[in-house]
Amino acid sequence: MTLAETPNNTNSSNPFLTLNYESALESLGHDYYDEVAAAEFPQHILRWRNDALLPRLGLNPQIVKDEDFITAFGQFKGRKPLLALRYHGYQFGEYNSQLGDGRGFLYGQVRASDGQLYDFGTKGSGRTPYSRGGDGMLTLKGGVREVLAAEALHYLGVRTSRCLTMIETGLSLWRGDEPSPTRSSVMVRMGSSHIRFGTFERLHFFQRPDLTKKLLDHVIEQYYRHLVADKDKYALFYAELVKRVAELVAQWMAAGFCHAVLNTDNMSITGESFDYGPYAFIPTYDPYFTAAYFDYYRRYCYSQQPSICQLNLEMLQEPLKAVIDQSNLEAGLASFGEYYQAEYRSLMLKKLGFEQLPYPEADELLQMTIAFLQNSQVGYHQFFYEMARTFSHKWRDEPAFVMNDSDIVPGLGSSTGFDNWCVLYHKILNNFDLADMEKIAKNLAVYNPKTALLRPVIESTWESIAESDNWQPFYDLVQKLQSGY
Repeated sequence: MTLAETPNNTNSSNPFLTLNYESALESLGHDYYDEVAAAEFPQHILRWRNDALLPRLGLNPQIVKDEDFITAFGQFKGRKPLLALRYHGYQFGEYNSQLGDGRGFLYGQVRASDGQLYDFGTKGSGRTPYSRGGDGMLTLKGGVREVLAAEALHYLGVRTSRCLTMIETGLSLWRGDEPSPTRSSVMVRMGSSHIRFGTFERLHFFQRPDLTKKLLDHVIEQYYRHLVADKDKYALFYAELVKRVAELVAQWMAAGFCHAVLNTDNMSITGESFDYGPYAFIPTYDPYFTAAYFDYYRRYCYSQQPSICQLNLEMLQEPLKAVIDQSNLEAGLASFGEYYQAEYRSLMLKKLGFEQLPYPEADELLQMTIAFLQNSQVGYHQFFYEMARTFSHKWRDEPAFVMNDSDIVPGLGSSTGFDNWCVLYHKILNNFDLADMEKIAKNLAVYNPKTALLRPVIESTWESIAESDNWQPFYDLVQKLQSGY
């Protein structure tokens, strides 16, 4: 990773400025957005470039220069219009009609090599009509945290937006939840869509069913293209969105991830995870673990995430009723629990080494695993990594051999829950042939990385940046998150 200072001139051959941008959302008209101007910054230092995303844009990372990122995404030269989207949302259960893109905008839309339309959305790029007295800026620490979250979740198999670049901007910011003054940044997120549940909720607030239908047709045409010709496309869209969201929250839960702020304006209409603020990965299995210090009533705690996402889908029905029959909406949402349980069971079984198990056996193993993790408060991520690290064919011989070389065993003392878990795991292994042991070992290694993005890891990484401007621990951590599987 190299660092680039502000370039002296604009390179007309900048590959980001010559991408084939599409005006899909812009073509909907000004009922959905405001045109805005980006802030001007005193300094531009490239801190992150996600070269892994460039081939999807048809770009060769070796010929994309650091200053190309800065010119396009730090100085915002060569791109107009920049669009701040309008939306509302339920925030901690209360409706807020004063929302909208307050510190970012839609930079552009590009169709990638997979044929899908992707948005470049900024964060920290300055004031918009929706800043509501805020400065429209993003702290450098906030940018660092989002880069880490997106990369960690992506490599854990979560459907997530990712950060294309992060540029330090030279401004000093004052924040109540960080030691201030603190450094600032602009981050560019590459995601499947800039449209939120709250985009539809705003249209319902203003009683514009015509605009709701226009936006819904756009969403189906761009992001659910396989449904366009179906006579039941609207009902099928909602049913598929329910499935996507149910599977997404199952992915969070298996990964031990707590999003922290599941307001409806933070829910994507494509069922993709995005916008990472005070998130955290659980250190131990605690159903009431709450990532946001301001979530006083634990509304968005770890175990509440499935029910909150289901509730947000139910609240989305109100604006969608302008287009979709209520009975079809109810039928679509009715399958949420089934989709969630199937995906969660599948992911957790893989963490335990198995592609599949018979349902009674699978449910018993999952229930016993969760009960042990909750009662013992063994590290959630450590437990599964230790399974992968110490797995042996000997586990088939005696229950006492299961995880007997693990670092967690000495601290357990006399644990009936763990002993019973070992007996069950030993029994299940003996239902498989010896040839299957290699497949189980591989699954354990693939789905249980050594590095977990826990808060102390993030804070230690940030401390190196804050105290000595040492970015190497950050780059090393990203590398571990990307290659630890």
